[in-house]
Order: sequence, then C-alpha cells, then structure tokens
Amino acid sequence: MRSDAVIKKEGFQALSKKLDLVEAERFIVLIKRENFDYTEWRKDLWEDMGIEELSAKAMKHYKGKN
Repeated sequence: MRSDAVIKKEGFQALSKKLDLVEAERFIVLIKRENFDYTEWRKDLWEDMGIEELSAKAMKHYKGKN
C-alpha cells in the first residue's frame, strides 16, 4: 500500500498533466471549498457512455500501463 505522501505527489502529477500549475492549485482549492462527494460525482461521470465503450476504454488504459 502506498503512503499518503506518495498518493498526494502522484495525484498532483496527474493533475499537472492536464492542467497548468495555477489551474491544478485552483482545482484543489475548489474541491476543498465545496462539500465534494466523490461517490455522487462519479455516478454521473460516464452516464453518456455504454458499458461496451467504457469497458474498451478501461482495457485500453490497463494495457497501456503494462
């Protein structure tokens, strides 16, 4: 199991791949400011995607990590 420090570091690196430094910091502030419920947010994340498409994307992602 990875430590909290490692997870935070890798999480910020992941944000930095899509957002510039200021936007990544802003994202963190926005999440901390709101009463953010990841479980509720996740329910609608892929609602417009069929199970086959979602499965194909997951497999593509998985194969890219190996």
